[in-house]
Amino acid sequence: MAVRAVVVEADGGSRGNPGPAGYGAVVRDPATGEVLAERAESIGTATNNVAEYRGLIAGLEAAAELGAAEVEARMDSKLVVEQMCGRWQIKNPGLRPLAAQAAGLVGRFASVRFSWVPRERNKHADALANAAMDAAAGLTPTGPVVQPPREVAVPEPAVREVAARAATGRATGTDPATTPASWEPRPTEEATRLILVRHGETERTVQKRYSGRGDVPLTDRGRAQARATAARVAALAPSVAAVVSSPLSRCTATAEAIAALVGNPPVRPDDDLIECDFGVWEGRTFAEVRDGWAGELDAWLASTRIAPPEGESFTAVAERTGRAVDSLRKAYPGETVVVVSHVSPIKLVLRDALAAGDAFLHRLYLDTAGVSVLDLYPDGGVAVRSVNDTAHLSDL
Repeated sequence: MAVRAVVVEADGGSRGNPGPAGYGAVVRDPATGEVLAERAESIGTATNNVAEYRGLIAGLEAAAELGAAEVEARMDSKLVVEQMCGRWQIKNPGLRPLAAQAAGLVGRFASVRFSWVPRERNKHADALANAAMDAAAGLTPTGPVVQPPREVAVPEPAVREVAARAATGRATGTDPATTPASWEPRPTEEATRLILVRHGETERTVQKRYSGRGDVPLTDRGRAQARATAARVAALAPSVAAVVSSPLSRCTATAEAIAALVGNPPVRPDDDLIECDFGVWEGRTFAEVRDGWAGELDAWLASTRIAPPEGESFTAVAERTGRAVDSLRKAYPGETVVVVSHVSPIKLVLRDALAAGDAFLHRLYLDTAGVSVLDLYPDGGVAVRSVNDTAHLSDL
């Protein structure tokens, strides 16, 4: 039976840096400390950092084989921990593919937390790594290096937690996994309808720059797009219960144009709808980021749990946009709400509405001033009516 949460301890090293290298990884039960799996391997000639990343990858793979959902990864390598958290750049080209592979594995879990620990608290993984290094150097290991993962029973508290969450979802009807499936069209009057609008064009969208928390205004074309979008929204919903917007001016200006044609409700700002914080990438072109932060970019693209340096992960963005959507569903049952936001929050809302995977985020294109519509039902049901409607922009 799969385990819910595990601790991964990983280490790696070489005799000479570079030199005969190896790694070790241990997977433990966080409650009892019981060893659930061990991994170790000699990897020939390599550097300390390469071996450390290989140890992390092996530990995450073992955790995935055990069916873990939550992982705390502990290492005594400050470099690997800081790079995986997105706080340090990956300047060594040889580490970038390994960081991207690790980030891809991170995406297989519900949550992964990285922690630096002193070497004395990482003795088991260190011993495995040293035995693997000895083997790489042609020495005979003094004891077993690798143990295969074994099936373990789920601790009773975890069983109760999973069962309670499933029972709550069935009782409230708000868990998409437990909402009854149906092919039959549902009455729209029961739903809270969200009309999702991406803001109009800005200079940064034209220049293909990362545009997150920077407050850049609409261009002249962006303002024309906002007016055209307002007419489109008014055709969809002549009267709405509310217009909610990211607090950034490119969104509020778009929202105000829409509000003027749908009964003139006040535009209510919501910080949960703000764009992703792109950290040090803010204002830089896509090409500049690829040139200067290739490893970090690969890791970010591989996992929604990885943040840009000094920025925010898509997992964090999804948490707050989910909170905003749930709040609107509860506040406006059976009514229509216009939501003006940015490309990342809207993509994440649509990903979750369609129960899609993270690859959806890189395959969906959302134009500036594009309109998407979804209905949210009281029992947790969702109907996506349209995505990225841009017919109203054809004359601009």
